[in-house]
Amino acid sequence: MFTGLIEEIGSVRHVVSGAEWGSIAIGCRNVLSGTKIGDSIAVNGVCLTVTDLKKDGFTADVMAETLHRSSLGTLRQGDPVNLERAMPVDGRFGGHIVAGHIDGTGVLSRKERTGNAVLLEISAAPAILYEIVEKGSIAIDGVSLTVVSVSENGFTVSIIPHTGAQTILLEKNTGSTVNLETDVIAKYVRRFTSPAPEEKKTTLTLDFLRENGF
Repeated sequence: MFTGLIEEIGSVRHVVSGAEWGSIAIGCRNVLSGTKIGDSIAVNGVCLTVTDLKKDGFTADVMAETLHRSSLGTLRQGDPVNLERAMPVDGRFGGHIVAGHIDGTGVLSRKERTGNAVLLEISAAPAILYEIVEKGSIAIDGVSLTVVSVSENGFTVSIIPHTGAQTILLEKNTGSTVNLETDVIAKYVRRFTSPAPEEKKTTLTLDFLRENGF
């Protein structure tokens, strides 16, 4: 589990992307402290398992489902990425519950400075927008943010100076793809309020078996 509070901006060293799987190598320093092979690190909000460690970076495997749902497959050597280690049991919960399981991607459609902050508008699919509410929580490239507003085609968030300086969000241009993870509570509420599927009734009876020679 993560909090959406970015610890470090790393740099992509290389990405291997195949039809069914891939791997990514990240150059970094801070998130390596206390990290061992098998630990989880969120890369742009995607929970990945460390498979190799060096003094100045790590490597992680990326499954086909992850490549399909996220923007990791579009990363190139030198691209900056948001990094966060899994939350320790004794850590402070400063953001919101972030699982690192990406629901899909969105597109940065507008950037607008408002005072000392920057308003970002993200366009997204209806299925993702359905789980986003005004003043609720959203993780964009792993960054825990509060939703300012929601429309039929997208939603907006406000990036304060500290968040802008500690993450890669303001480095993105309009048209850039971002990873989105909606609030896990919204997912369960949606599930529990949807009609339960009816159980399929079997047509197999004792009379049917007798009639067919069993």
